[in-house]
Parts: sequence; structure tokens; C-alpha cells
Amino acid sequence: MPYISTTPARLLNPCTGNQNCTSPFSYKNVLALTNKGDEFNHLVGQQQISGNLDSPEGGFDAIMQVAVCKEQIGWRNVTRLLVFSTDAGFHFAGDGKLGGIVLPNDGRCHLENNMYTMSHYYDYPSIAHLVQKLSEHNIQTIFAVTEEFQSVYQELKNLIPKSAVGTLSANSSNVIKLIIDAYNSLSSEVILEPVGKLPEGVSLSYKSICKNNVVGTGEDGRKCSNISIGDEVHFEISVESQKCPSPGKQEVIMIKPQGFTEKVEVILDFICDCECAAKGEPNSKKCFESSGTFECGACKCNEGRIGQICECSKDEVRTDDLDANCRKDNGTDICSNNGDCVCGTCECKKRDNLAEVYSGQYCECDNFNCDRFNNKLCGGHGRCECRKCICDANYTGSACDCSIDTSTCLARNGQICNGRGECECGTCKCTDSKFQGPTCEVCPTCPGVCPEHKDCVQCLTFQTGEKKDTCKEDCKNFHLVRVQKTEELPQPTDQPFPRAICKERDENDCWFYFTLAVRNDTNEVHVFEKPECPAGPDIIPIVAGVVAGIVMIGLALLLIWKLLMIIHDRREFAKFEKEKMNAIWDTVSWLYIIL
Repeated sequence: MPYISTTPARLLNPCTGNQNCTSPFSYKNVLALTNKGDEFNHLVGQQQISGNLDSPEGGFDAIMQVAVCKEQIGWRNVTRLLVFSTDAGFHFAGDGKLGGIVLPNDGRCHLENNMYTMSHYYDYPSIAHLVQKLSEHNIQTIFAVTEEFQSVYQELKNLIPKSAVGTLSANSSNVIKLIIDAYNSLSSEVILEPVGKLPEGVSLSYKSICKNNVVGTGEDGRKCSNISIGDEVHFEISVESQKCPSPGKQEVIMIKPQGFTEKVEVILDFICDCECAAKGEPNSKKCFESSGTFECGACKCNEGRIGQICECSKDEVRTDDLDANCRKDNGTDICSNNGDCVCGTCECKKRDNLAEVYSGQYCECDNFNCDRFNNKLCGGHGRCECRKCICDANYTGSACDCSIDTSTCLARNGQICNGRGECECGTCKCTDSKFQGPTCEVCPTCPGVCPEHKDCVQCLTFQTGEKKDTCKEDCKNFHLVRVQKTEELPQPTDQPFPRAICKERDENDCWFYFTLAVRNDTNEVHVFEKPECPAGPDIIPIVAGVVAGIVMIGLALLLIWKLLMIIHDRREFAKFEKEKMNAIWDTVSWLYIIL
């Protein structure tokens, strides 16, 4: 619990209904690796599914046991492939706490009678633990999963070196093709990696020369892709050490391609003493009062003497007069707290990283405390001298973070920031608030290039429009070319001078066509010299229509008047008939009374 039901009946058959299932289990090894295909098919066909209470499965337990149980699985010293097929997610380290299991997986084989017996004792393996064991045993993993869990196992694949993911069909009919494709993908890549932890202070850099002498760039030079059987690839590995280990100590580095057992063993012998030290001149006259050995161009002082030429004794080192010479200003720290005062001279401290040094008369300078940009010293575009960045060409700023290259600010018309801004650190700062974008070419509130230049084109071509009186002054940067046909208008082009096609209307409701391109601050305009104006009105149809309309309106009014008269007459007649009937009734009644 809580992942399986502990009811006795469910422990025997965890499935519902009449479906028969095998008891829940973490992992069992049905068959060791074999070349007997019939036996494999027979045993696979006999397997029954099991069940649990949640969706994820204990697949990581199975992968761990398959990786570490070499004898039971039958691994040989060849390329090792592990195909993991599933339609569900997975449990990993930490999930066991819900069942009261807190001991981490020990990464050892626990198969008894081909069953994993420690699932109730050890937690699920972590991903990092699986990566370690799979790499240690040179196993390449192929995840054959249903489409629903593709994204989950794709993320897992990114964490496990030399692994691949394929989509399994609903009935698993494509499993053979999936394995072949995944194997071809894995075998077409060669990736080098160091085995274990590198010695302290030692770093490796790689250069791969892949197929057809192409220099590989993947995985920082550790990877070659698209490799076929029979192809040769070469790797150049540089070893750099930042410090010397204990004298005479050797270090061993193991390098191997992922997924293979072959390794290269590199034995490092560190030479930390110069050969010239063996040829030193004892009690040399080049040292003060012959109180040192002159070796490798410097004095190595005898016991009790110090200084560049052994000019001081240790008893004189800490006098006030000598210490004063090691202070930059009164009251400051001796040697800026970055060195020792030796005979009135600062000897700067050494750092673990030999590339980082203190310098200066008072050790007040260093080459590692300059401003950083993008987590790089001097932005990666300069060197640090006395805590100040000395920038490379084309860069400036306190952290060399400002590029003075203006190529990134060039607009499509060849102007810097489209003539509407300033290029600062390779980025346009638009001075005209209407314009936006990386090169100040976007203007959301502008009417557009065609309406903007409409008046100049109109006054230059037709001597009309709002600027006809100030045309020469306002439109002096326009170069006008007239064309006879609209087909002769140039078509839009891309870089370096885009061209706009425009259709505008003048005050007479006439349409005129032109194209416009900006070339070095000059607006080049091609205009169709014949505007399209609407045709004048046809008088005869208009007059005829008006007369016909008047006649029709008159007839309509007459008909309406006639209709109203008819209605009125009918109402009067009805009223008369009613009064007539009333008159007859009154006469009869009177006669009746007389009688």
C-alpha cells in the first residue's frame, strides 16, 4: 500500500471482473538473453498482465535489476541494448515514502528465483542513480512507449545518455521497426566522456574530427553524428592542470565512448620543478653577501635570509620602518591585505587558480575582480588589468558589454536606426517617440509611407495639392520619374532598398499611382502620369429620370387621393344606411302607440 491492494483476494488476482491477472510484482526475469527465438516467443505468449491502484509502474526497479544482474540477465561483452516498453509513467526515488519505505536503493542485484525480492525494503531508484548504473555497465536504453507518454519519456531520454525514444502503436505491431530505428540512431553517434571524477584542478577539452573531416560541434566537441559502420572519426583531447598535486603523485584519467566498453587510460605525470633548478649555483655572488643559491634566474635564499636577492634577514621583516614601505597610504592594510611585506617590499599571495594573480607595488591590483557581463569577466570581450576592463576593439563599457559595431542598427534603407534614433551598444534608442522596433522602423500610429509622401508626389507631378506653393522647398529630396503605363512601375523589392506601391486620391477624387523607395536620404518616386478620374454625369438619363420620377409621384398622389375619397364615400354611405334604418323603426313605434 498505497500502490497495491493488500486484500488477500486482490493479491492473488488484482484485476476486476472475470479477467485473470497474475499477482502484483515489482520485477521478474522470465528468460535470460538467448538466441532461441521459439522459446522467447513461447514464454512471451504465456505472460499475464498484473495490476495496481495507480497509473505509474515500478519500471525503474526493473531497469536497475537488469543493469546490475549481469549473470542472471546473461550480458556479454558486446553492445548492450535495453528495450523498455510501457504505456504508463514511472515511480522514482521518494515515492516509496508513501508506503513507509525510506531506505534508498542500493544499486545491487537482488534476484532470487528470478524475482526481485527487495521492493518492500528499498525505495525506487533515482534518475541519477539509473544514469550512473546504465553508464557503468555500458547499456544503451530504448524507450518504446505509447503516444500518450511520449513527452514524459522524451524528458527522461534527455537525462539519460545514449538513449532513444520511439512511439509504440496500440497493438505493439511496430516494435521491431522501432527497435531497428532506435538502434540505428544510437549507433550513428559517438560521444566521449570521462569515467569517474577528474583529479582536482584538471580539466579536459575536446575536438572531434568527424566524417569527411568535418569538425564536430555537438556536446562541446565530444560528439560525432551520422556515423555509419566502417567510418572513422578522430578525437583530440587536451588536458590542462591548474595546480600541482603532491610531489611524485601520478593521476589516472579514463576516457570512453558512451555505450561501449573500450576505454583509454591516460596517466598524468606532473612536472612541477624546472630543470634549471638542478643546475643552481650555491652561495652565488649574484645574491646578497652570497647568502643564496642562484637558480632559474633568481636567488633561492639560505635559511634565515629573505628578499629578492636575499638582502634581508627574517629578524628584520616586521619592523615598523619596513612595514611603512608596504602601505600605499597611511592607515591602509599592509600590501592591501593581499600579500606579505618582505624587506620593505610586497610579495603578493598566490591563488589556487594560477591564472588569477595579484599585482602592483602594494598588491593592490588583480586580474579577476573586474565587472562581469553574462557571468563572464569583462563580458568575454576584454582582459582584466588592475580591476579594470581593457576592452577589445569594437567594445566599450565598464564590463566591455557595449558593442560599438553599428551593423546591428542598420535599417533596411541603409540608415542607422532609420535616421530616427541613436545606436547605443549595438541597439537602437529611438529619439522619435512614434517609432519603435530594433531599427526604429515600426510606427504603429503613422498613417503609412504612401499618405506621408502623397502631397509631394502630387505637387511635383500634377502641380496640385496642399504643397503646390511650397513644393520646391518641402520636396527637394524627391527624385521623380514619370512612366506612361502602370506596368512600367517598378515592383517591390527586398534589401537593400524596399519599395512601396501606392494608390492615393486627390481633391478631385482622381486616383494616381506611384512607387517609392528611399536611397541614401533621397526618395525615388516612379509615378504614372495619367490619373484615373471619375467620368462626368450623363444629363439626359438624369433629366429623364427626374421627369419620370415627378410623373410617378403625381400618379401615386392621385391614386392615394382617389383611394381616400372612396373610403370616405363608403363611410358616408354606411352612415346614411344606418340613419335610414333608425328612421323606419321610429315610425313603426309611433303607429303602434296610436293604435
